[in-house]
Amino acid sequence: MAGLLKENPGLDFLMECWNDDPALQIVITRLVRKCPQWGYVVVDGELVKWERG
Repeated sequence: MAGLLKENPGLDFLMECWNDDPALQIVITRLVRKCPQWGYVVVDGELVKWERG
């Protein structure tokens, strides 16, 4: 749903889903690529908040 509406579900929620199910990692990876305005990225298999320098 977040992908359709492009509403940020929050890093805590995404991290909880990320840690619960490896299949969701694929979905979340695609989602954060689709919505770069959220400021999250996947680096070395980890979901992190991206802070612009």
